[in-house]
Amino acid sequence: MSETPPESPDFDAMARDIAEVPAVEVIVTVAVNLMSAAAVKLGLTEEGDKHKDLDEARKLVHALAGLLDASATEISSFHAAPLRDGLKSLQLAFREASLVADEPGKGPGEKYTGPVYG
Repeated sequence: MSETPPESPDFDAMARDIAEVPAVEVIVTVAVNLMSAAAVKLGLTEEGDKHKDLDEARKLVHALAGLLDASATEISSFHAAPLRDGLKSLQLAFREASLVADEPGKGPGEKYTGPVYG
């Protein structure tokens, strides 16, 4: 029996495709993926607590805050404003979901955003 080896990815084609995407779109896409993953880990989806993991959520929210802080001058407020709003919502959801409250300024991403209050 001879099995056909799986095809390897066409990295040249992938590089050409990504070369056509503006940096702002890449940044926003990554931010939205981080937001979505954080929402799942916070239990904010229809499945609720099934995938809830606050340790993982903390990491994702912190990474999102760092990305938004680092890219603030690179993306327009048209893109940044809704991402910052989403980040704040995730930070507040984290605070509500935590059994032990972080001190103000010590929550996920607050190193970059400052303390988040409801």
